[in-house]
Amino acid sequence: MLSAMKFIASLLTVLVASTLTLSNARAADADWQTDYKAALAQAAKEKKSVLLDFTGSDWCGWCIKLDKETFSESRFKNFAKNNLVLVEVDFPQKKTQSAELKEQNEALSKQYGVEGFPTLVLLNSEGKEIARNVGYLPGGPDGFMKWVKAAEKN
Repeated sequence: MLSAMKFIASLLTVLVASTLTLSNARAADADWQTDYKAALAQAAKEKKSVLLDFTGSDWCGWCIKLDKETFSESRFKNFAKNNLVLVEVDFPQKKTQSAELKEQNEALSKQYGVEGFPTLVLLNSEGKEIARNVGYLPGGPDGFMKWVKAAEKN
């Protein structure tokens, strides 16, 4: 009985860790992370900015449009790979998330004062906020890259 409980506890630990790393297909496909602390550590090590994407990935029309027109494009992916650490902070209605991931995302939403979706928060490699965009960011990958470059210059 005790060994069965240990097995279940180990299995749950693996499942929670997997959920934090890959919350959905977008996270796996485009190097999006869900672990905020790991992303900050990676950004500091690689001297990259961090993009926090506060999204409602399965219900927010503007979030879905931003994902389709910007984040899924190869120009964005190439730019992000060289310049950013990507963090998806998702608040889905239909997709399931671990309790740990939900708790982290709620805390991040409060920490950054997010009141609507999509909200993009750009942090420098030290974790300091350098730019914010609330709502849809027009212009596809080119508009996004222009926004990031302008923020990093200031």
